Amino acid sequence: MNIIYSILFFAATFVLIFFSALCSAAETAVLAASRVRLYHLAKKGNHKASIVLKLQAHIGGFVSTIILLNTWLNTLVTALATGVLTYFFGAIGALYAAISIGVLITLFAEVLPKMYVYTSPDRVAMMFAPFFKPFLTLMTPLANSISFLAQKLLHLFGINITEGASAAAAADELRGAIDLHAGADYERAMLKSILDLTTVEVTEIMRHRKITFMINIDLPNKMIVDQVLKAPYTRIPVWKENPDNIMGVLHAKDLLRAVQIHDGDLEKLDIEKIATPPWFIPETTTLFSQLAAFRERREHFALVVDEYGDLQGMVTLEDILEEIVGEIVDEHDVEIPGVRIIPDGTYVVDGIVTLRDLNRLFSWSLPDEHAATVAGLVLHETREIPEVGQSFILHGFRIDILRQHRHQITQVRLTPPLDKEVLSKGHVPHP
Repeated sequence: MNIIYSILFFAATFVLIFFSALCSAAETAVLAASRVRLYHLAKKGNHKASIVLKLQAHIGGFVSTIILLNTWLNTLVTALATGVLTYFFGAIGALYAAISIGVLITLFAEVLPKMYVYTSPDRVAMMFAPFFKPFLTLMTPLANSISFLAQKLLHLFGINITEGASAAAAADELRGAIDLHAGADYERAMLKSILDLTTVEVTEIMRHRKITFMINIDLPNKMIVDQVLKAPYTRIPVWKENPDNIMGVLHAKDLLRAVQIHDGDLEKLDIEKIATPPWFIPETTTLFSQLAAFRERREHFALVVDEYGDLQGMVTLEDILEEIVGEIVDEHDVEIPGVRIIPDGTYVVDGIVTLRDLNRLFSWSLPDEHAATVAGLVLHETREIPEVGQSFILHGFRIDILRQHRHQITQVRLTPPLDKEVLSKGHVPHP
């Protein structure tokens, strides 16, 4: 009789631990499966991937159900072992049961299945997928009741929980996946730049009005044509009376077409009619929104204005594309305008050069959350208008003020830190 009890005990223990291991494997597989890869498979018609995606969308109910069943199985096998071993060994059998079943559950129902699942969570999750739907249908009402009770108890302690990841958390997860991408640094930088399009505003990449090339429409036609031909730009804003009064945007191709129509007689040109109406956008526009607007309107050029309608600068489709793929230099571009590399390892930089351009060109990490240009960074960090000759340490960089026009910083010398760990330090004035 004792032999039969022993066989039944070992068989029941094996079955219960086996099902407990399946629960642990299923839980780990669904939690660790790649949503991106599953979504790609589901779009191809993989029904199992669709089931796993639905489980991930309601992960709270699924985890509650799995944990509930797993707890029942582990409790049942522990109770069974305690009863049998107490029968054979007396009171000390309870201790034997706790030790032996604890080791078996930890090793065979927790560690081993989870280690195996982590080698290929997507495949394991889809392998379990056909069994999930009926199983969840049976267990969900009880799991929901337990989840509701748990939420109420947490609420008593002032803890509120919500299911689902926020958009920011999803973006962080995607950034982490990009960091793990095995491609080149250039590829990772491009992918991250695409994510930044929704947060970066046009003011951070625009060409400021003080350095925007514009033409006075009241100039003689010959001078206007000469300036257009000499300029390295295709689209040029034209103004009347003062540079803030933009009358339109003159396209070089439209101008040359008009010259051809009038057989080269420049006096017959009507520049105001040749120019297209200007397109003004608010300075708070994000790069993603502006990229979509460029595509919708089939235009490549926009003028940026502030909340008072004052002109701030200009942004082009090429500027936004450069945020993704890096600097695009053609035969007419001026490479790194406003930046001069000195042989001693320092950089002479105009105050209007944007921080994003410097970070992208030299792989620096100067903060651009509160200031768009080098001059703006100095003013923001120092909270004062510095004089020529003053020096500061800002985020690990030594910045020497070289030139100033009225209250505007026009040129500085940047000395990068030798140790990149000092980039997180604050600013310290230098004598």
